[in-house]
Amino acid sequence: MRTKAELEPECPVATTVALIGNKWKLLIMRNLLVRPWRFNELHKDLEGISQKVLTDSLRQMEADGIITRTIYPEVPPRVEYALSELGESMRPILMSMQEWGNSYKAQKKSE
Repeated sequence: MRTKAELEPECPVATTVALIGNKWKLLIMRNLLVRPWRFNELHKDLEGISQKVLTDSLRQMEADGIITRTIYPEVPPRVEYALSELGESMRPILMSMQEWGNSYKAQKKSE
């Protein structure tokens, strides 16, 4: 069996999963689809995420070019996270996931 690093260059699905394929990154993106968020807003909204995991996820997503981090020169400094152009290009993927999830829940409810 090949490793993740070996699969990524060949498999576009593996590339996508590597970029957004964990629970927290997907939920962060879900929030950022609506509007820019500040760190503490995200931390409060994403119940169960630790500050370290949120910080690490945001840093990785910024390094991957999926989100932007804007620092406003105010006192105290204000930092906002938003989807980059690349992140926005993932909107159809996330909207499809939302539609599928709604469909699944409706199906399970009717069983």
